[in-house]
Amino acid sequence: MKAKNIIIYTIAILFIMITGCKKILEQPVLGQYQSGDFFTSDANATLAVNAAYNPLTFTDASSNAIWVLGDVASDDAIKGGNPGDQADFQSIDEFNIIPSNSAVEGVWKRYYDGIFKCNVVIDGLSDANKAVSDAVKKSVVGQAQFLRAYYYFNLTVAYGDIPMHLKVETPEELQSPALPQAQIYAQIEKDCQAAAAALPASWPAADLGRATKGAAMALLAKTYLFEKKWDLAATTAKAVDALGVYSLLPVFADNFRAATKNNAESVFSVQHASGLVPFQGNTLNQWFAPRSQNGYGFFYPTQSLVDNFEKSTGGVVDPRLDYTVGRAGHPWFDTSFDPTWTTTGFLSKKHIQPLTEVPTATKGDGNLNYQAIRFAEVLLIEAEALNEKGDGAGALVPLNRVRKRARESYVYDKTLPDYAGGVVPAGLLPDVTVTDQAQLRDIIRKERRSELALEFHRFFDVIRYGAAYASDALKDQPNFNYSSNQFFPIPLSERQTNLKLGK
Repeated sequence: MKAKNIIIYTIAILFIMITGCKKILEQPVLGQYQSGDFFTSDANATLAVNAAYNPLTFTDASSNAIWVLGDVASDDAIKGGNPGDQADFQSIDEFNIIPSNSAVEGVWKRYYDGIFKCNVVIDGLSDANKAVSDAVKKSVVGQAQFLRAYYYFNLTVAYGDIPMHLKVETPEELQSPALPQAQIYAQIEKDCQAAAAALPASWPAADLGRATKGAAMALLAKTYLFEKKWDLAATTAKAVDALGVYSLLPVFADNFRAATKNNAESVFSVQHASGLVPFQGNTLNQWFAPRSQNGYGFFYPTQSLVDNFEKSTGGVVDPRLDYTVGRAGHPWFDTSFDPTWTTTGFLSKKHIQPLTEVPTATKGDGNLNYQAIRFAEVLLIEAEALNEKGDGAGALVPLNRVRKRARESYVYDKTLPDYAGGVVPAGLLPDVTVTDQAQLRDIIRKERRSELALEFHRFFDVIRYGAAYASDALKDQPNFNYSSNQFFPIPLSERQTNLKLGK
């Protein structure tokens, strides 16, 4: 049976836009189609690529468990919650990880589902398709190429060598071995380059959240960084800046507030919206909130993370700490923080909304976006790559842009506890002047940890920094072994169905 005759398309509302009121790109289309019957109009092509965005969302935080693999496995967070809740997530925390672990299974299935949806789009909009306009075809395929690259990037940094599927395949074709990570990265590069050539630098308001040229270039820069292709990482990150589309927000916390989402710092943001059918809310709001507010009480930041944030000579802390972490003696949005909510003394704030926005009755229906790629990360990619290629002086420029924004939150945010009339506290986050490569490497790594804390990147950074760094960072986890734990196991369900993976 040919692949095109066994494709089933089930396409629902997947993309929400905010333009003063909630808008839905298209009405849902639910049903089954052969490829030749579905890709017959611009509207259907757009619906198909909308479907490819859906696995990114946190409408079900248990199946999109990238937060578990990315941060709970790291030194930045522990699972939290009651001891018996989500025992498999606790096993990730403790590195007692078996191939049937639900977090390991969940991320794999969800992101490969995203890849399948991307392949449906790319296959259905080949050059032979004359029913869809060239402009829409170019845009839709470009979005699918970016999304496929994003899914593969997350899969390979999490699992290492993995199977690669670049078309809608028959069951026989789906039997494929794991390919070396270098080949996965090469495909990610190819998809990002194609997407960057096809996509616009920005979208009109009704299409906010779609992948852009800058998103493809930023993911490409990050891929080069993970490959240690320093020259390419630096020049590609610099090219994102040169687009003139992105800038750092004056107040760091505005990246994580519903009222200021889809902003100038958002390079690629996963969209969520409340009160819709089909459901499009961000359930992280409930998973990470304290139980007394109808939350599940998961995802506790660690003392190690808190200690990473710098203080001024007078003891004033980096404002990003209290924008990122709830702690005793500081407000918890619109109420007081209760230390009994957490065993570490801390709660995550970046994915939580105040009760005035999402009350307890609808706690799991948040409308915060997930910031998958921020411009601040692009600057830190440039800084790291420049330093690694021996240009310490050049690395200081993007690094100090990030630090300047962080400290100048005190200029713009009157709610900060040490706000003093718009003056930055003396000695807080001063510009870095060190150009020694080893010293600057440590500074950039520390800066990246503070800036991107609890955004689900840390474990993958810890691993790519190498065995010595990872073993030190995870020294409190006696079960961690770099050689056996740098990648999560390929899930049992995949090995049972794809026999070419072996046992």
